[in-house]
Amino acid sequence: MTSRIRNTGKLETIIENCRSEGKWPRVIELAEELKQGSPNYECLANFLIGEGRLESFLEDNPPVEANTNKLKNGLQDAKRYLKLVIGEDGRKAGIALDAFLLLAKLDYACGNYDESLDNFIKAELNTLSEKELTLRSLRILAESYAIKGLCLEQQGIKAPSKFKKAEKEAEMISCFEKATDLGLLYLQEQDIVTPSNVETRRMGAILETALQRAPIVLIKAGRLQEAIERYRTMLNAVETRTTQSLRLTLARQLAEVLLRGVSGTMYTPPLNLSSTKTGPNTKKLWKPRKYSGRNQFTPRNHHEEIILLLLISESLAVRDAVLSQSPEFRVARSHALGNATAVYDLLALSTIRWGLSNLLNESFEKALKFTFGEQHVWRQYALNLTFLGHHKHALRALEEYSDLAPHDPLPLLLSARICYENLGNISEGLEYSLQALSKEIRGLRPSRAQLYVGVGYQQLAVTAALKSEKEKYTKLAIDALEKAVQYDTNDHLAEYYLALHHAINYNISEAIVHIRFALSLRAEHASSLHLFSLLLTANRRPREALCIAENALDEFPDNLNLLHVRAHLQLHLHDIDTALQTVQKMLSIWRDQYESQTMVNENDNERHSDTKSILQLHSSQLSDKDSNSVYAASLAAASRVEQALSEVASSLSSFSPKPGPQRAWMIQLKIWLLLADVYLAIDQPNEALNCIQEAAQIYPLHHQVMYMRGQIYVYLSQWYDAKQCFLNAVSANPCHIEALTALGETHHVLGEPRLAEKMLKDAAKLDPNYPKIWFTLGKVMETLGDYTAAADCMATALQLEPCCPVTGKCSGAISRRNNVKYLFQ
Repeated sequence: MTSRIRNTGKLETIIENCRSEGKWPRVIELAEELKQGSPNYECLANFLIGEGRLESFLEDNPPVEANTNKLKNGLQDAKRYLKLVIGEDGRKAGIALDAFLLLAKLDYACGNYDESLDNFIKAELNTLSEKELTLRSLRILAESYAIKGLCLEQQGIKAPSKFKKAEKEAEMISCFEKATDLGLLYLQEQDIVTPSNVETRRMGAILETALQRAPIVLIKAGRLQEAIERYRTMLNAVETRTTQSLRLTLARQLAEVLLRGVSGTMYTPPLNLSSTKTGPNTKKLWKPRKYSGRNQFTPRNHHEEIILLLLISESLAVRDAVLSQSPEFRVARSHALGNATAVYDLLALSTIRWGLSNLLNESFEKALKFTFGEQHVWRQYALNLTFLGHHKHALRALEEYSDLAPHDPLPLLLSARICYENLGNISEGLEYSLQALSKEIRGLRPSRAQLYVGVGYQQLAVTAALKSEKEKYTKLAIDALEKAVQYDTNDHLAEYYLALHHAINYNISEAIVHIRFALSLRAEHASSLHLFSLLLTANRRPREALCIAENALDEFPDNLNLLHVRAHLQLHLHDIDTALQTVQKMLSIWRDQYESQTMVNENDNERHSDTKSILQLHSSQLSDKDSNSVYAASLAAASRVEQALSEVASSLSSFSPKPGPQRAWMIQLKIWLLLADVYLAIDQPNEALNCIQEAAQIYPLHHQVMYMRGQIYVYLSQWYDAKQCFLNAVSANPCHIEALTALGETHHVLGEPRLAEKMLKDAAKLDPNYPKIWFTLGKVMETLGDYTAAADCMATALQLEPCCPVTGKCSGAISRRNNVKYLFQ
């Protein structure tokens, strides 16, 4: 490609400047003047007129398939002018090459791909050598390679053989790569010559398509690593004003390719560009300038590069955000929002995968400045807040999401779940569930909302103090859960919660029927297997229960709930050595799963700690990875007492909370208490006391620690010390049934029957279905001489005993004192 204007005067210089700036009406006007004033330049003038008419028409009508017929009719005049200069006169004037390239562009716009390729052959595009070019010539050449690549892509689909197809594919990839390099170089040169206060000329549809198409054709050809390198090369090119929006697309696409198509073992980090700098003698004329520097950051691994790309994309998306809400900016605002949402979706996937939720939270907080009306962003933000444990903030975010999606029950269900599981606010959770139910009924799929309503009523029944309230909520719960089963007969969770409700109310036979049906719907549900095992113990079938627990542990070997049940069953069946091994295995699993979480600096303790109360953690955390608690609201008072005791302990001693998430420590505390129980069963009180000391180092004033210490004193017949421990446990948690029962029994042994009667009756009010309470109360009433009441108490104990699970002594799995309650899945 040669220069066509050689010192031909001021007019020609003005024309060349107008061509570079894309002022095509002015080019045509000046070409007409040149044609009239200098007949010797008629050939050049015809070329300029044809070029001007082609480019001006394409600016108003981009070369897309929908415009094909319009372009065929509208470009006839331009085609006629360009054909006038492809003969000998054009070759002598040095413009025939350019004319062929523009004719190829014209044929491509009209959908004549074969004719376009013929023009490239006539122009001998493949034989061009690198040399200095004007700005306009750079653009023509970049577009020519792009158009040739697009035409070859069209031809490749119809290739007659695999060999021809591969040949076309290789040539097409080469064209796209050259178009990319020349296009970026053109945009860089344009930035240099265009003043900063002048609007930069647009890239154009053809160049933009080529820049985005280059890596995609490599991916389609199965050359993934080359595609990644092409993305990196384009992103490392010096940025221009025109490529800022394109840079966002390329960075996001590369991050998506690395996320979806590259594993950690296949990953190859980018080269250190500072070590591969080329000298001045090796500079290539048709390659774009690249960033280079001694302190330039280079990603070292897979996730570093992905996070870097997404953070770059996010900064570009935030910069391009349209804050104005005026109607005239609606399209631009929608486009910018679409780009930002795509970036935040990928950022959510990658940050959650690598445990960078705090980083994601910061990004969402920035995003809300310009996406405050976008329900998708609010939903992602709320889910991330929930994951981080910021439950109150998550609830507010879900309320905003619900306002933006008034017909969607999902935000209400998520809000109910947070209230049930994390905030202990059952009434508010039930209100959200009822609102969701009203929306889902209109949507003809109310099963899950109906289930949430049933769970809410179930928890209100569990926590109700008055008998009338308990009966009312129990009836509402059973009605709601039965409706949930009717609405979706294949929902294993509805059957599971219905079984749980029957179990809480000691309808063991009904509970077993429903839990069997839940397992027939989903046999691998750990929570259902756990409940089934407990129900079998309540049905006095401990060996079958142990078999179920063993089989479940084959599927879920690290499930601490199932191991807990197995240990109690082994104790019940006098298999003490195996029970001891089971608890030791639980400690080993804790080390594998949780010890790393506790390895944090003391300064980070607050940042990493859970927001749940100690009592909530104790009541629930021996749960598998797909399950968790639905906390009872009545436990809040006990939690506050424990918190006060903790503050007293902190002020009177050197005790301070363990670093790291408190959830992990409370799981370990419960394992130590279970181990102490096992050692007591094999008559090793000293070893049991050592276990209590280990638990006390985690949380010395926890009610279970004090209760278990009292049990050791009972074993040693040190009743006054036992009484003090049980009093402390009841002070820390007035709802702890075992401590109240043990305190009543201790008063009885110490000759204080009236105090024993008071403690046991308080325990019976909290849980009238615990047989040990009635048995002990019967003995107390016998001591007091009330033989009729004693007989009634003993009869009640005998009636309840067949329905009490073996593990009820310590874990209280099917009773008010510590329900089996699991996370919705």
